Amino acid sequence: MNKQILVALVSLITVAIHSQETEEKSSFNKIIERLNVSFESNSQWYLNDDAIKDFDEEEKLRANSYLRIDYQISDRFSSGFQLESYVPEPLLNYSRLFDKEIGLGTFYLNYSNNKLDITLGHYYVQFGSGLILRAWEDRALGVNNALRGGKIVYDPTNYLRLTALYGKHRKGFDVSDSNVFGFETQFDIANAFQIESLNSLKLGLSYVGKQEEYKSEASNPQTTIEIPELVNSFGAQLDLEYKNIYTNFEYIYKSEDVRLNNVIPNIVSFSEQVLFDGNAITWNIGYSQKGFGIGSTFRRLENMRFFSERSFLNLNNNPTTQLSMNYLPALTKQHDYTLANIYIYQSQPGLVIENYGTPLIKSGEIGESIDVFYNIKKGTLFGGKYGTKLSANWAYWANLTNSYSDPSGTPYFTGDDLTYETELLNFDDKLYSEINAEIRKKWSPKLKSIFTYINLSYNKGFLESKGADDFVNAWIGIAESTYKFKAGKSVRLELQHLSTNDDARNWAGGTIEYFFNSKFGVYLNDSYNYEESKITENTKIHFFNLGGSYTKGSTRVGINYGRQRGGLLCVGGVCRPVSKNAGLTLNLVATF
Repeated sequence: MNKQILVALVSLITVAIHSQETEEKSSFNKIIERLNVSFESNSQWYLNDDAIKDFDEEEKLRANSYLRIDYQISDRFSSGFQLESYVPEPLLNYSRLFDKEIGLGTFYLNYSNNKLDITLGHYYVQFGSGLILRAWEDRALGVNNALRGGKIVYDPTNYLRLTALYGKHRKGFDVSDSNVFGFETQFDIANAFQIESLNSLKLGLSYVGKQEEYKSEASNPQTTIEIPELVNSFGAQLDLEYKNIYTNFEYIYKSEDVRLNNVIPNIVSFSEQVLFDGNAITWNIGYSQKGFGIGSTFRRLENMRFFSERSFLNLNNNPTTQLSMNYLPALTKQHDYTLANIYIYQSQPGLVIENYGTPLIKSGEIGESIDVFYNIKKGTLFGGKYGTKLSANWAYWANLTNSYSDPSGTPYFTGDDLTYETELLNFDDKLYSEINAEIRKKWSPKLKSIFTYINLSYNKGFLESKGADDFVNAWIGIAESTYKFKAGKSVRLELQHLSTNDDARNWAGGTIEYFFNSKFGVYLNDSYNYEESKITENTKIHFFNLGGSYTKGSTRVGINYGRQRGGLLCVGGVCRPVSKNAGLTLNLVATF
């Protein structure tokens, strides 16, 4: 069923149900009350900048715009759609799959009551923590992995939920050439058996399958094994809360499939002699009480990159991870400061074999993160009149330790026979570590400050695919203060410094932001590599930005002129690459 038929079906059902309404209000008033409209537009005029380089692409003015309309047809029926525009092209570093000046991005029809929830059309969904399945949208990252098909959620009791789904991944303005199936059951054990000694005890079981025809990539295939059209994944999750203690354990198994052979960049081909399965383990445990909390997260991922079309495994051609089946964010602390986001760890979940004279085997990651929070009480020596908030984080991530072999003896390790084995618990092959501490202090009703210290070690050679261990050791210091005046006026000052051993040398950064009232504010920030890098010349560039925003009701307008440093843009631990550029940016968000 194509888009036009589905849209027509939604419209007919809407009219049919709406025609049966007998309320005394006028039709127009009922429509307005049940209608929700939102609009977002992000546009940029790219300009030439001698300090960076000239913008040599033809289209300099670009915009991504989204109009979403949701309508509550009745108490049980709702429908909606999202129109999208990319005129004349998407913003820089976004997927070229979004290749229409204007088009229908998503649409849906939903029915729900106390026990049943049915969606036809596009929908978003997550099983467990997302390790096995997550369909989601993030416009800042250029990600929209909505499924188009059908989803049913059934709650037969207050302690059992069943979810079944079928769909095809959104692929630009079309859908993928594969099918996705899924089923999940969530069982509230504590509620079902009335275990009053536990705050919560829940069990989740899930299944996700991806069906895709396989066509041999070899000109003269010598395949000796059967390539599966259906790849299955199974998951189990257990959540427990007892008084002040919580813990969560999740395990995922992904069945065997071919691996991407990306020794040659931008060439998508697959090994066809050996199949590999994958798995994921996460374990969270923590304790919290008033004024204190501690939590730990352990995760191990092996060959867990999972896409509904195999060709999208090559992230050189798919930087915004379109058609991704699951959600694998980095589990390091997310920072809001510019200099703290120069050396960013990205999760390493996939099976990748690269060659730089000797093979570099990336089969996954293993690591842990620990967070501690403590509030110093008011009236104490270090708490002062208003108290003091302390937090600290430690994170360590390593490549899975591998042993590999290539029985065929193919030069440069490009053969289909290349295989590997991993150790279950080995943290020796370090990729990244970070220690950071933060102090939040309120000095008076008008003045408050934040002080942050970060010390990190970043394996640039491995994480940026340069072929060998090449660690960058850096520390970052940040001080931020906000002072509030009368009538909603405030000023915020932020100072940053980053120092490395030899890589990018020393950076200084800062921001000053002033709000004339609660609606209107302006800012100026700058990041400057003031000490020339020993590795790269001509790095002394001011990456400045000057802008402001105005908010009235549910409408916000923001404007900015400046330079973008380039590197990675991350939201919630998921990143996409961005290139250096300069220009004028306009953002508009409105809801009605």
